[in-house]
Amino acid sequence: MEMKLENLEAMTDVEERVFWRMFDVQLVRDDGAAARGHLQAGRPVYYREDTTPSGLVIKEFPNGRRELVRFVNGVEQTVNNASVT
Repeated sequence: MEMKLENLEAMTDVEERVFWRMFDVQLVRDDGAAARGHLQAGRPVYYREDTTPSGLVIKEFPNGRRELVRFVNGVEQTVNNASVT
């Protein structure tokens, strides 16, 4: 079952937890090539690091700026306008 980020709004809590678990597993297997391609094309990328708080992801912009975001009912929310250093 392939779940896409834009479908989070229609997901139940259980489906959303499964999505994020799958998201984390895919990140472990990623070599970064797709992310670099998106950044080079001018699009932001989303990822997690070991220190990223639970339920949050890092949104990195092509200019290198990073901020913490979460998704609530499929809607992206910046967390207190926090930048990631």
